[in-house]
Amino acid sequence: MRPCLTLVRYANSLRPNCRLNVSSELCRTRKATSRTVCSETRKRWIKPAGFDTGIKTFNSLTKQKEPLLLAREGIATWYSCGPTVYDDSHLGHACSYVRFDILQRILTRLFGINVTHVMVITDIDDKIIKRGLEENISPFVIARMYEEEFKKDMLALKVLPPFAYMRVTENIPGIVAFIERIIRNGHAYTTGQGDVYFDTQSIGSRYGKLVNLSGAGELGEPGGGAKKDLRDFVLWKASKPLEPYWESPWGRGRPGWHIECSTIASSVFGSQLDIHSGGIDLAFPHHENEIAQCEAYHKCDQWGNYFLHSGHLHLKGSTEKMSKSLRNYITIKDFLKSYTANEFRLFCLLTKYRSAIDYSAASMNEAQSTLASLSAFMHSTQAYIQGHLQCQPVQEAFLWERLAATRTNVRAGLADDFDTPKAMDAIMSLVHHSNCQLQPVSKADGISRSPAVFGAVLSYISNFMDVLGVDLLDRKESHAADSSGVLHNVVEQLVRFRSEVRNFTLSVEDRSPQDLQASASPQRQKPRPDRAPLLQACDALRKDLMPLGVQIRDRGTTSTWEITQQPRDNRDKDS
Repeated sequence: MRPCLTLVRYANSLRPNCRLNVSSELCRTRKATSRTVCSETRKRWIKPAGFDTGIKTFNSLTKQKEPLLLAREGIATWYSCGPTVYDDSHLGHACSYVRFDILQRILTRLFGINVTHVMVITDIDDKIIKRGLEENISPFVIARMYEEEFKKDMLALKVLPPFAYMRVTENIPGIVAFIERIIRNGHAYTTGQGDVYFDTQSIGSRYGKLVNLSGAGELGEPGGGAKKDLRDFVLWKASKPLEPYWESPWGRGRPGWHIECSTIASSVFGSQLDIHSGGIDLAFPHHENEIAQCEAYHKCDQWGNYFLHSGHLHLKGSTEKMSKSLRNYITIKDFLKSYTANEFRLFCLLTKYRSAIDYSAASMNEAQSTLASLSAFMHSTQAYIQGHLQCQPVQEAFLWERLAATRTNVRAGLADDFDTPKAMDAIMSLVHHSNCQLQPVSKADGISRSPAVFGAVLSYISNFMDVLGVDLLDRKESHAADSSGVLHNVVEQLVRFRSEVRNFTLSVEDRSPQDLQASASPQRQKPRPDRAPLLQACDALRKDLMPLGVQIRDRGTTSTWEITQQPRDNRDKDS
């Protein structure tokens, strides 16, 4: 027996909980090419062979940015952990799903990669069973109810659905077969109580690819004395009274949490997966255990090539993530009573997807302000292109240059680990420089116009925001939206009539030639006093329409308008 193995086993027999500490000490003394169980080379990331997307992304397996290489050109296989459906989803869930939806849209629309995305629905779990017992309803009914609510929430947030939702309860035979093969491969064991556990010792130091495990004492799941190692985790749970169960070679029971994802992802994508995503809280133990199970099942050195994790959502002033267990959450449904999906998506875009993010009234105000600036620019530009807004001559060459630079900077930012804040900075800079060129004048006789460059800028910004899932026109997917054309025409006629009245009101008082000659210096001509009530009525109409969602902007002798979101009095306050 090799001295390294002898020393490890002896030390572990004395202090079982220090197994990893002893192993890691020995690993630091061995060469990187060592083939012993304590070798760290087995943990090293294997650079995939495949097609380079031109994107670098932070890989949780290496803790650094890596080139995103795909097994098949133009196709990315992507698995994500879905919800455990026992209650309404909250903003913490929404933040992760929206952020990864943004990444998938960028891959598809900007880099031409077809994302094949599968998501699991955990529809059998301790929490679902508990909820069913509390309400005296079948846990399967509970799961179906909240699965549908989850899907409605995702639709309301404009999150594109995966090409397949996979329910755990519809994959039990596959899960049983998956566990049987792990046992045959020597990586799991059964207990006298009918439980099945994964044997972490069987894979040596390969356990811990996502986290730096320094010891086993604090890492285990409950299991009592039946477990060989505190790190071992359950694959199959023996049934308990009043719980649903399925038949298996080990008796009646149901699957553990981690095995469901390994089984379902493997059933679709096989022994190699391009991208796995989820919240950072899932990295350990869930994703770590998925890796161990899949590599034990497939007998491969690397199952998932890239693990992407999103940062936590915190309530402002709290260091804890938003969580149902902590009772510090806001449901998606409640949130959408106060804000829009567009506003929440801007909220997510203004931070890197890996970063923790604070939710507060101030952070939402920033998102609202950004969205309002984009919307106002769009309407001003449209007014200029249509000839409703007369402006000073535009530095056209300068704007063309800014547009080209923005395209380059946006793509470079998104190719660098999907840096949406950098991309949004570039977009807002283009908006700023374009706005600076829109200087209204009262008379435009003989002034050259440059609608083409503004059309190009508007088209680029609108298309880019659409790529990210932000609809600057805020179109509604409902029957109410079908009547928007009628509303548009009514408001258009109303604003046109108001403009005619306002222009009549602002027409200057007639003055004789003698009065003009007697004036030593040019003075601003004033409207006729008897028309002041009409002007006041025009201003009152503009103010009255604003709370109803119609914003009128007076620009010299012309007026433009837009339909905005109705303000709400119940905006969430700082928590």
